[in-house]
Parts: sequence; structure tokens; C-alpha cells
Amino acid sequence: KPIELSRVIHFLEDPLLLKELADVFKILYICAEKSKDHPEYTSVLCDLLKICRLPFLKEKTSDEVTYAQTVKESFSQMGFLMRVPNAEVRNQICHSIISVYRLHPTSLGYRVQLLEQSGLAETLVLSMALLENQPAVKLQVLQTLQMLSSSSDVNCSLILKAQGAQQICFHMNEPDPSGQVLFRSSEILWNLLERGCKEECIQPLHINCLLNGFRHYDFQLRNDLLVITTLIAENPKSPLIVSKFYLSSIVNNHTTLQSHNPLVRNLKLSYNNEDFEMKRLLLNLVVVMSKDLSALQLFKEGHVVLALLHLVKPTAAPPEGQSGPRNWTPVQQEELQLQALATLATVAPLMLDDYMICQGNTCLLLLLEWCTERDAYFGQGHSFHGTGGRGSKKAQMRYCVRLLRSMASLGNEAINQDLFDQGAISQLLVIIITEKFYSGLGHNKLILSTVDCVWSCIVGCYTTEDVFLEKEGIFLLLDLNMQNVVLGTLLELCDNPKTMSHILAWRGQKSLTTPGLLLQLWRQEEAELGVSRDLYGRISDPKKPILCYYQEEDDSQVSLPANRPSAAVMDVSENLRSKIYSVFCKLGFEALPGLSTEDYITLSIVTRYLDFKVGEVWDEISKELSLEGVRPVTPDEEALDTIAKMTEDTARRVITQQSSMLEQRDKEDVSEEKRMYTEISSNWKQQELTAQSWEHFVAKTSNYKILKETKEHQERSIDSSRPKSKHKETIFHPTQIHGLQITNFCGRLMTVESTPAHLTGGPLANTELALERVPIQGGALRKLPTATEDPEYFNTVSVK
Repeated sequence: KPIELSRVIHFLEDPLLLKELADVFKILYICAEKSKDHPEYTSVLCDLLKICRLPFLKEKTSDEVTYAQTVKESFSQMGFLMRVPNAEVRNQICHSIISVYRLHPTSLGYRVQLLEQSGLAETLVLSMALLENQPAVKLQVLQTLQMLSSSSDVNCSLILKAQGAQQICFHMNEPDPSGQVLFRSSEILWNLLERGCKEECIQPLHINCLLNGFRHYDFQLRNDLLVITTLIAENPKSPLIVSKFYLSSIVNNHTTLQSHNPLVRNLKLSYNNEDFEMKRLLLNLVVVMSKDLSALQLFKEGHVVLALLHLVKPTAAPPEGQSGPRNWTPVQQEELQLQALATLATVAPLMLDDYMICQGNTCLLLLLEWCTERDAYFGQGHSFHGTGGRGSKKAQMRYCVRLLRSMASLGNEAINQDLFDQGAISQLLVIIITEKFYSGLGHNKLILSTVDCVWSCIVGCYTTEDVFLEKEGIFLLLDLNMQNVVLGTLLELCDNPKTMSHILAWRGQKSLTTPGLLLQLWRQEEAELGVSRDLYGRISDPKKPILCYYQEEDDSQVSLPANRPSAAVMDVSENLRSKIYSVFCKLGFEALPGLSTEDYITLSIVTRYLDFKVGEVWDEISKELSLEGVRPVTPDEEALDTIAKMTEDTARRVITQQSSMLEQRDKEDVSEEKRMYTEISSNWKQQELTAQSWEHFVAKTSNYKILKETKEHQERSIDSSRPKSKHKETIFHPTQIHGLQITNFCGRLMTVESTPAHLTGGPLANTELALERVPIQGGALRKLPTATEDPEYFNTVSVK
């Protein structure tokens, strides 16, 4: 009877022991059966369920294992009690399950495991069909399912097995005064997507809440649903055809475009944070949906490319003193602009017709021009796409150039011709010239990309090659660090006969020539490859003249398969020696400017590179035959031996040639040393003569006898130098003054370089003193009138 049961319940108000659960749930089952005909048992049933909310206690540590089966059956029985039509009973069942999950002293893993094994989640999903007229109970069931699915993959699988995702989607948009159903449903769907099987979870998802929501809470739920939709759309089997047209049309909002889709015709979005997040989520969803080719037609009908290009355009600043229309904040506008560029990089290559119709090239080139302008724009650089662009427009320029590269790399003639006609090449060149790249990874990438452009756009066309040579492009290539791609480009340009003169005319640091640079690069390559050389760069082993260290290491006792190249063949493509040899084949091996003896020694090896490489290949063939146990016929064996001997003899001749070069250099060094010693000796001899002349001069001034002897010697020398025969009519005028005891040559004409002012009369007097005569009359000089007679030069002094 109910009264007696109430007394029993009074004694069960304390928490139950695990061993008492079986008896309590038997009572619950009896009360549930009797409540069909006797409603008074309903209150007893609720009281017992309230007791089940209390923690289950254990007397022993082993009780969890001992009564595990009992607890599992009790949880299962609690789920079956949802068949009782009373709303209070159903609410109490949900409250009890939540309490069991959260408040029990038993371990969480123990409770979760038993709840999973009981199948309670599946039972609750099935019971939702009985709750059509009980929205409050349905909300409690959703809350319980949200809790069960939050941390259990098994419960998520049970919910999906019972088609819980489909039922939740069908009922999530029903009228709900509390506003909790949509929130709980979206959380359950999120848990099912993360922990359950996505293929079973993907079902038709209605998003009409996007149009009906007006509260902040509704906007957050809308964005959560968009995230869920994105996760669903990542599956190629996603049946989102109906929603795709809606989502492709909604991208047009916040632009000048107006969508005629009835789903979004009356949709009005504001500029709050939730709408901004929605915009970003939609752009991300467009990228995800673009993987499905069926969505491209819907994008075309929804004018997605045009809408993205509108987002890309920079916002014009309002006139000074006026407030412009309401718009996104600068930070939001920057993020949308960059994300739209990233989205176009995925969508535009798939929709070339729409891209050309919307004049995508023009829009991007105008954006690129805006990126190079200097104005008051200040990039924030907060978003993922804006990394490195704070305070500038570098982020926009980076994504704009990437988008142009994606379109140009398609090889579409119409797109590339349109870019060329609009001056894209000159515009990009201006950007490259104005941007400053000095070092770092970006600088190296720029150099490699530039050389690659030379190889792709210039090499092979004589017209562009001639322009490249005229602009001293060869000099610029040689100024770069000689890498593989640079040397390959230089080799291709050597097919043009005009290139040779430019290569030979180049000079580097310390008057380094191109042949010298190539030979220096050859020595660096051999040093890195570990080629055996002696101290002077000569071949040290004639049997291995150009063998690398890794070729010796690869000289194993295992035969190589036919489709694998040998070490000697791989060496040709893995280093620069083959390209250097090819360049010298174009330049020639003789009469090269600016080479030292060390360079000539290296050049002798380069000259025989092909012979040595052929010998290496034949040597590998001989070893391969030996490893496979194949004996060549006698003529072939003799030919292999002859080839090996010829290669070794060639190496020995090169060594002899190198040794003669060193001997010649030594002789030249000795000759140069002798010449230098002779020059030094001559310099010392001249210094000795100068010293003797000075000593003799000092002796003349201090010893009269020496002076007299020197004077007599001078007179004898003068007499001996005069002709002996004289003509009778010849008048001889002596030029010497007799009686002077000096060795200097003196005459009656004296030249004074500077005259005092009191003799010339000052700066205003007549300065043509060369025509005036000043006689020497024993006293001071006097100025006399100009005479008309011939001047007596030997009796006057001319002053100037």
C-alpha cells in the first residue's frame, strides 16, 4: 500500500548502499506497474527516485566490482521508467541521472563505464518520441544527453545508433520559450561530431534560426551552428545542397550586392561582433564547400566571386570633416579583406569565367597599387592572415601577389594576356625595385625566384637575350653567389654568341675574371666532395683522378638494379663540376685572361673531366660484371683493360703537365727574385754615387787644393769638348770669366728671380723692366732712360 511504502521510504532517506540497490529498484518497478491504474503510487515513485539521487555508498573497497552488474541493471531500469507518462516522474529520472553522474563518491571512470554499459543514453533518445506534449521534460532529456555525450565515445555511438542526431535536428528549431532547446541541441551535435562517427551524424540540418534570431544569445547559437555545418561539410558525402545556395548567397551581405534568394532577401545584418564572426565563418565555409564541384554552380548563381572581390577593395576614407556610413572597424575590415583574398586564392582558380567577368585582374592590380601608396593607413596585424603586416600594407600585398601567382600559374592564355595588357609585369617590377631586401631567407628566395624568371622568360628568345645582355645582365648574374641555378642559367645563355664577350669582360673583386671564378668554384666543389688532391692542387692518385668520397663509400659489394643510376652518373647532376666543364667548353680552354699557376693546374683537370668521367663509368661497369659473376669475352675484356689503362695514362700526363707548370712557376719566381735584387742593387748604387758626389762637393768647399784640381779638370774637359778646327771668319766670344775659382758655370748675364719694390718703383710703376737697363756703376742700382742702341748684354744685368 502507498502508506506502508511511505513509511519504508522514511527509513531510506539516507544514501543507499550498493547492496541495497537491487531491492530498491524492485520496489520502483512495482510502483511503476501499479501507477498505471493507481495514480497514488506516482508520488511514491518520485520519492524513491529522489533517494536514487543520493550517493551510492560502499562498505568495502571490493563492492564496486561485486555489485557492478547490479548497478548497471539499475541504471538501465531507470531509463525504462521513462515509459511512465507522468511528467514529474520523467523530470525526476533526469535529475537523478545527472546527480548520479556528478555527485557520487564512486570513481568517475566506474560510473561512466556502468552508464555506458547500461545503454541509458540510447533509452533516453528513444523516449523522446513520448515527449511531444512535454517540452519541459524534453529539455531535461536534452540536458541529460548533453552531459552523457560530453565525455563518452560509447554514449555518442549509442545516441547515433538510436538516430538521435536526426531527431535532435528535427526538433531543434521548434518554438521554445526558454531558448534552451537550440543551445542544448547544438552542444549535443557538437559532441557527436567530435566523438561519434561523422558519417552517421551527417543529417539534414536546418538553419532557419539564422533568420529568426535577434538576441545576443541567438547570434552565438547561430555561429555555433555554422561551425557544426562546416564540420559536416568537410565530409564529401555531406548532403548540404539546399543549404549551400543559402550560404553562398549570404556572403553577399554587407556589400553593394543584393541577393534575390527568398531565404535571405529580408535578412539584415548589423556590424556587431557576432555578425563579424559569422562573416568569417561563412568565408571559411566557402573554402570548405569549394572542394565539392557541385557547389561551384551554386557559387556562380550566388555571385560569390563578385562578393569576395567587393570585400577585397580597400575602404575609401570619408572626406575631411564628414562622418562616413557605418562600417566595420579598421581591424575587422582588415581581417575580412585578408580572409577574402585567401578565399579567392582557393575559389577563383575554380571559377575562371566568373573571375574574368568580374574583372578580377583589374581589381587585384588596383589593390596592389593601393598597397604601394604612402598614406595614413596603419595595418593592425592582429589576425592570422595579418601576421607581419602591422603598421604597413605588407599583409595585403603578400596575399594579393599570392592570388595573382595562383591565377597566372594556371597557364590560361586569356588571364595571362589580360595581366600583361594591364601592365602587371611593370607594376611588379616597380614593387621589387622599391622594396628593400638585403639579407635573410626572403632575400635568398627573391634571388632564386629572379634567376628562375631569367631562365624561364629570357633564355631561349634571342630578342630578350639581347636586351638582357645590353642591360649588363650577365654581369649581375656573375656578381651573385654561383649556385646551381645561376650556373645553369649562365650555361644556357652561352648558346648566344654575344654572351662570350660579356663573360670574358666581367671583372670581380681584385680583378677576378670569369675563368678564374669558375676555377675557384671548381676547387671549392672538390674540397667539399673530398676529391684527393695534393698540397698544390695536383692529382694525387692517377687511378682516381676525380673520384668523390661518397663514390668510394658507395663502392659496395652489392649489384645495383638496372633502374638505379650509379654513383658516377649521379655525381654529374649532384654538383657543379659538369656545368663548369660545359661553360669552359663554350669559352675554350686556351688564351683565358687573368689565370694564375694554380688556376692553370685546375684547368688541366677541367680539360680532361669528360675523359676521367667516362673512365669512371667503364670502371663501374667492370666492377658490376665482377659482382654478377659475368666474364666478358676476350676482346671486350681487353677493351675494358685498355680503357682503364688509357684513363690512368691520361691522369699521369696531366700530373706531368701540372708538375711542369709548377717548375715553370718556380723558375719565374727565381727570375723575378733576381730582377728584384738587381733593382735593389741599382737603387743602392745610385745612393752611393749620390753620397760620393756630396762628399766631393763638401771637400771642394773645405779644401782649396781640391777645388783648384777640380777647376783644372773642368777646364780641360771643356777644351776637349770643343772642336779643334776653326773658320777664319768665325768670331769666338768667350762665355767664361777668367780668374774665378769656382766650378759652377758663370757668365756676364745674371737673372734675378725677385726684385725689391724700391728698385721697381712699386706695383704702379712701369713693370716692363726687361727692356730697361740698370748699369752696374760701383754703387746702388739706378734707373736710366731707355736707350735706342743695342743692349750690351755682357755689361748689364737684366732684372725681371
